[in-house]
Amino acid sequence: MKRNLAVARRYAKALLLIGKEDGLAETYRDELARFADAMTQNPELEGAVLNPLYDDAGRKRVLGVAVEKLGLSQTLTAFLNLLFDKGRLDFIHGINDFYQGLADELKGVARASLVSATDLNDDAVDKIRNALSRRTGKVVKLDVQTDPELIGGLVTRIGDMVLDGSIRTQLQNMKETLKRGESA
Repeated sequence: MKRNLAVARRYAKALLLIGKEDGLAETYRDELARFADAMTQNPELEGAVLNPLYDDAGRKRVLGVAVEKLGLSQTLTAFLNLLFDKGRLDFIHGINDFYQGLADELKGVARASLVSATDLNDDAVDKIRNALSRRTGKVVKLDVQTDPELIGGLVTRIGDMVLDGSIRTQLQNMKETLKRGESA
């Protein structure tokens, strides 16, 4: 698993270097995401391109048709062909994940998740986004979700930082304190 991450990171960094050099990092971001999504949404395509029981020439033809239908750039087409030739195309989802993060860093964007017990209105989400932007010094893109099991409050993750203000966590902390015999 660790090796898979290292391989994915290495290829993502290589593509980003090309994107920085030619000024098309955002184009490659979009194209790579579209290709990875196409593989996810179409298991037949993924099987036809990745299944080693089919001959290489046939699998590469299927890849070529998919690339053509998606209208991918010459650089990304060459990148996907390189992955195919090196037997690394099965890392496409990890490569895409790493590339998205690296491209965000390049643009000064941080991705965060916000989980709340109930739906939040747009004003509350904007206030949280702005507070996170001030704290990180980056533009923050928030993925907002609800989880009724939190009982109340919020859990925010941005990078390695977790801000957990959920009632569930507070109750668990009180339970642990009581188990240890400490006063709250």
